Amino acid sequence: MDFQQQNGACVVLKAARAAGVNVCFANPGTTEMPFVGALDMVDGVRPILGLFEGVCTGAADGYGRMAGKPAMTLLHLGPGHANGIANLHNARRARTPILNIIGDHTRAHVKYDAPLTSDIESLARPVSVWYRSVADQSDLARDTLDAIAAAMGSDGTRGVATLVLPVDLQAVSVDALQQVEASETPAKGFQPTRVSEVAALLQSGTPAVILMGDRALSARGQEAAARIAAATGARCYSETFPARTERGGGLPDIDRLPYFPEPALSALDARKVVLAGALAPITYFGYEGIPSELAAPGDMVTLATPGEAADEALESLALELDLGHHPVAGVAAQRWEVADGDLTPQAVGRILSNALPANAIVSVEGGTCGYPFVTASARAARHTILTNTGGAIGQGLPVALGAAVACPERRVFALQSDGSAQYTIQSLWTMARERLPIVMLITSNKRYGILQTELNRSGLPTDAPNSKRLTLLDDPAIDWQALSKGYGVPSQRAATTQALVLAIEKALAHTDGPCLIEMCLP
Repeated sequence: MDFQQQNGACVVLKAARAAGVNVCFANPGTTEMPFVGALDMVDGVRPILGLFEGVCTGAADGYGRMAGKPAMTLLHLGPGHANGIANLHNARRARTPILNIIGDHTRAHVKYDAPLTSDIESLARPVSVWYRSVADQSDLARDTLDAIAAAMGSDGTRGVATLVLPVDLQAVSVDALQQVEASETPAKGFQPTRVSEVAALLQSGTPAVILMGDRALSARGQEAAARIAAATGARCYSETFPARTERGGGLPDIDRLPYFPEPALSALDARKVVLAGALAPITYFGYEGIPSELAAPGDMVTLATPGEAADEALESLALELDLGHHPVAGVAAQRWEVADGDLTPQAVGRILSNALPANAIVSVEGGTCGYPFVTASARAARHTILTNTGGAIGQGLPVALGAAVACPERRVFALQSDGSAQYTIQSLWTMARERLPIVMLITSNKRYGILQTELNRSGLPTDAPNSKRLTLLDDPAIDWQALSKGYGVPSQRAATTQALVLAIEKALAHTDGPCLIEMCLP
């Protein structure tokens, strides 16, 4: 094929570009070579190579959360997609728009069941809101635009849209590019009748909790919720792991619903639960003697569903309650006092809170320092927090990568635990290659702390020989400095509060790429 001859992959790229997709996180293989070639023929789509598909899918998640539009992934057949499924699961839970493109065998070759042939549809459906395999070259542009519309929530459910491209349709020569207009996805509002229902509930004096997710966790949503809570006595909680929440800089200090079921039940006890952009609260696992539903269905009322304009619904509720526009005082940005000495999770949280520049983005994965940081960060400068929505490990580093691509003008941090960082450690190479000034803070306690906590909760010993071997990461200890250097990322080690303060200052002065700080906890 003449390299300059437009092909089917060019049609897909031009259609995607016309709909606003201009980044492609890729780990291609043989069945994606025409697509790779097309990236040199079609301007305006930035290809970013990931060394592992989970890096690509997690980066697309971070990008979509911050940009509000899809990035494209390019994955190699069913096995390549399978390598990226964990972070597509997280993206599905976050309702992140992603255009997930998977190359497939040429259509005539599928029947021979070659070694890489698999049931791609069965793999993709559980993590996708939309799925289609292109059947004919005349469908290339329309299918691409349909996928993007579905990713953006044209049917009300935003998320991952998976488009399978047989390699023969990528390579097919196209004399005239297909002209198909991209359609706008209408913004989704809220139902005023629900506002009146919730207003009547709150005016009755019934104790209530406002559980917030999605757009309710924007600055305007939080400010409206705080006014409502101050006037009615309702408590406000964020979902435990929100996709995106604004924090600090004078915003109200809205705590997350606790992760473990006992304190979560206590927070919701004897109260009606108003769902503002959040799903009904349930336990993360089934625990003996504890109900899976943290609130009975009859005790819940919906103000806005995920995807609806929950922030606008909260503002409308404040007006209906006749609260006016008088703001409730938030938490002023101020520094924490941190004593000199060994690092502790609380000290890490406070030091990072102190260090955040205005409009920073923090990708949080790992409970050891993640929870203390979120608690401390109410006093930080205004920033955005991205958390692990679906619980599949290996999200934090690639989400930070994608957020940095989406928002090059904002400083990005990844607060990450040592065990979970290993799932997608290849992110470091892509960060270095793309010169992304991400500050990675690795909590190095040489253990799977959450597993040790769960052993204790189950009444099992953590010091039994096999339990220790399955929860400790100290034999051999991970050499973070050597690992980081191998991926082209400068690193530092800090074991005291004074050392961490200096390390973050040095990292912030480094703007030509990522840097890593190993935080050594006892």
